[in-house]
Amino acid sequence: MSASEVTSEAAAVVHIQVSDRPSTEEVTASLDDYAAERKKSLQARYYFGIIFLIMNLVAWFFRDYGQSLLLPWVHYIKVCGNEGEDCFHSLGVLRVSLGCHIFFLIMFLTTVNTRKLCEGRNSWHSGWWELKSILLLVSMTLPFLFPSEFVQIYGEIARIGAGIFLLLQLVSVIHFITWWNKYWTPDEERKQSWHRCSVGLSMSTMFYVAAICGVVYMYTSYASRSSCSLNIFFITWTAILLLVMMIISLNSKVNRGLLSSGIMASYIVFLCWCAIRSEPATIRCETQNQEKGNGGWITIVGFLIAIFAIVMAAFSTGIDSKCFQFSKNKVEHEDDIPYNYGFFHMVFSLGAMYFAMLFISWDLNNSARKWSIDVGWLSTWVKVINEWFAATIYIWILISPVVRQNKVIGDDRTVQEMTDSVMA
Repeated sequence: MSASEVTSEAAAVVHIQVSDRPSTEEVTASLDDYAAERKKSLQARYYFGIIFLIMNLVAWFFRDYGQSLLLPWVHYIKVCGNEGEDCFHSLGVLRVSLGCHIFFLIMFLTTVNTRKLCEGRNSWHSGWWELKSILLLVSMTLPFLFPSEFVQIYGEIARIGAGIFLLLQLVSVIHFITWWNKYWTPDEERKQSWHRCSVGLSMSTMFYVAAICGVVYMYTSYASRSSCSLNIFFITWTAILLLVMMIISLNSKVNRGLLSSGIMASYIVFLCWCAIRSEPATIRCETQNQEKGNGGWITIVGFLIAIFAIVMAAFSTGIDSKCFQFSKNKVEHEDDIPYNYGFFHMVFSLGAMYFAMLFISWDLNNSARKWSIDVGWLSTWVKVINEWFAATIYIWILISPVVRQNKVIGDDRTVQEMTDSVMA
C-alpha cells in the first residue's frame, strides 16, 4: 500500500470520527429538550396534587352530603342498597379512597423504575392528560360496583397503608430537620460561619420557647382539672420527652446542638396537641366548652386547613425520595428525571388510604359529624403513638453514632486482649 493510500485512509477515519461527534448545535438542542421535559415533569406533580385534593373533597362530599343530594341517582346500583347507605358516609369515603388508590397504583406500576427524561414512561407521567382523565373516571367508578364486603376488606387494609404513610412522613420530617440543622451548623471552612451560628442559635431558642409555651398552653386549656388524668399523662410525657431530647443533644459525646432537637420538640408538642384535639368533644377536658355547631366558620376553616395539610403531607413526602435512598453518592445527569416517579405515586396511593382513615376516624363503622375530621379515641391514640414513635426514632438517631462507636472500641479492645494473651 502506497503512502498516499495510507494517508487517504487515515483522513477518512478521522473524518468519520469527527462526523460521529455531536455538534455544538445538537448538544444545545438536546439540553433544551431535556430542560423542556424536566419542566413538564415538575409541573405534572402539581397536577397530581390537585387531583389528590379533588379526591379529598369528593370523599368529604360523599360522607356529609352524598346521601341527601345523590340518593335518586343510585337506586339502580344494587350494591348501594335501598337507601344508598353502602355508598355514602363511611363506606362512601372508602369507595372514593379505593378509586383514588387504584388510579395512583396504576400510575405507580406504569412509571416505576423510570430513570431518564427520554423514556416513554416519562412522557406518560408528564403528559397524556386526556387518557389519564378517562383512567381516573374509570378508577372512581369501579369501587361503586364492588360489594360492600370487599370495600370493608379494603378498609382494613387501608389502616395498614395509612400507618405506612405516617411512617414515611415521619422519616421525611426527620430528614428535613437533619438537613436544616446541618445547613445552619457553623462550618469552619465558611467565612460566614459565625452568622450561621447566631441564626441557628436564635432559631433553636425560638423553637424551644414555642414548645414550652405549647406545653403550658395544653396544661392550662386541657388539663386544668384532676379528672383530666389522661390529658395530664399525655402532656407530662411530652414534656419529659422534650427534656430527654435536650439533655441528649447537649451531651458532650453526642454534641448535636439544640436546633434539630428544638424543631423536633415543637413537632411532638404539635402532635400531642392534635391528639388531644382529636378526643371526642363531649369528653374533651377544656377550660371552656368549645362545642360548636356544624356550620361554625371556625369549624369550617379548621376542616379546610386539615384537608390542605393532608395534601401537602402527601406532596412533600412524595417528592422527598432522596431520604429513602440507600446510596447517597449517586451522580446526577442532565437527562435524569427530577424526582422518583414510582415513589411519588406510591406515596399518593398510600395517602388515599390515609385520608380515608382521617375522614372515618380510623373506625370503619364511624358516623362522623359534618365538617369534622379525625375525631375519636382511635384517632387520638394513633396520633399519640405517632408522637412517641417520632421521639423514639429521633433519640435513636442522636445516640446511635455513640453506640456504634463504643461497640467498635469494645471490639478493638477484645481483639487486643486476645492478641496479648496469645503473645503471652
